[in-house]
Amino acid sequence: MTDTDVASVVPAGTAKAPSGTRRRAWIVTALLVVFMMINFADKSVLGLAAEDIRQDLGLSASAFGLASSAFFLLFSISGAAVGLLADRVRPKWLLLIMAVLWSVSQAPLAVGGGLAVLVASRVLLGAAEGPAYPVAQQTTLSWFPNHRRNLPGALIVLGITLGVLVAAPVLTWLINHHGWRSAVAAVALVGVVWTLLWIPFGGEGPYATTSDNDSPAKASSDEEPGVGKGAEADTSGQAQPKMPYRRILATRTWIGVTIGYFSTYWVIAFALVWLPSYLRDGLGYSSAVSTQLLMLFWGLSGILVLGQAGLSGWMLRRGIASRWARGGVGGALLLISGVACLALPVAPAGAVTVVLLVGALGFAGAMGGIAATTVMELAPADRRGGALGFMNAVVTTAGLIAPTLIGSLVDTHGARGYQYAVLITGALLVVGGTAAVTLINPDRDARLLSV
Repeated sequence: MTDTDVASVVPAGTAKAPSGTRRRAWIVTALLVVFMMINFADKSVLGLAAEDIRQDLGLSASAFGLASSAFFLLFSISGAAVGLLADRVRPKWLLLIMAVLWSVSQAPLAVGGGLAVLVASRVLLGAAEGPAYPVAQQTTLSWFPNHRRNLPGALIVLGITLGVLVAAPVLTWLINHHGWRSAVAAVALVGVVWTLLWIPFGGEGPYATTSDNDSPAKASSDEEPGVGKGAEADTSGQAQPKMPYRRILATRTWIGVTIGYFSTYWVIAFALVWLPSYLRDGLGYSSAVSTQLLMLFWGLSGILVLGQAGLSGWMLRRGIASRWARGGVGGALLLISGVACLALPVAPAGAVTVVLLVGALGFAGAMGGIAATTVMELAPADRRGGALGFMNAVVTTAGLIAPTLIGSLVDTHGARGYQYAVLITGALLVVGGTAAVTLINPDRDARLLSV
């Protein structure tokens, strides 16, 4: 019996997928975890090499912040555009093109050049990486029914943490012993290796073109582009118009997850670009201790991402609505992060500061996985790529704003500028957590969309 035969006789969500399908699902998931690791290793290079780059190119904090923000100049636009394209073109090939462009964009900077080459490289890299997260989540989650998506979705978010945890010591060693350009060359080379593995092993799963309440029998990972993505047909055989994206984007759930995820992404941008400098210049830690604290922060974030996935999945399997299993859990974590951030500037130096800092930044990371699985639950199958892409486009504007704003605060106020940045971050996290708790309700909004 084929995978399609099994799906056709057992309702979706109750069938246990054949071993071949399960094995392929986890191979694709593993490849996309590595994909996100490379993605965030690319992003972390500038933060890890901040002092070397500023000295080598003679940049002020504001100029360096502007160069870092250049990465996000086209990031949001490309995220939305490719998200729409992912509803029409097989994500397998979109992911392949992205990875190739990552390596190509960094090659000139690895060889030489000054500020202009740095900015141009980061702009192109940002344009290529903008759609990475939503398309990776769309592809991974297409292999799993709704109640099984929390773990694979969390693993994609975990790729962010693992990317930084692996990159931090390796890239720091390369920067210290061979210069910061060698670190750029290394991440470009790893991207090439990934593309060679993705070509034979990558692909979409049986839930790529079916709604959560449908059987995956109609879908196939080898489906041609566009098949199953056209106008839906009703029982009389008449084509039904596709749902406008604006209806999905106007739901309280989409708005709630987007606000919550925006605050998370602000934390990520802060951590990638300025956290190493904040630990050294703002809090006075040595480079060695700063690296250890960075790894502690990202490690805690990874543990909480997996813990959230386990808790949300357990709640869903016991019939608890996504409003609480996803929105409630994610919102609570953001509120904890926000309170810790707001307490950090007035906390006594030492262990209390470390606990608050790691907690403030670490607890915020789980919202990324919640946002993706919630949008996948909310949106019709042929609108998921666009819904995820638009969310990512809005969210990642935080990466454009945060580095420049923090750089300006540091230039204006010195080390105290970091304290102001932490307070702004705390306020955003409280807003994001409140939005997640009060607005997210995919069950209600999916019913409204179906009317």
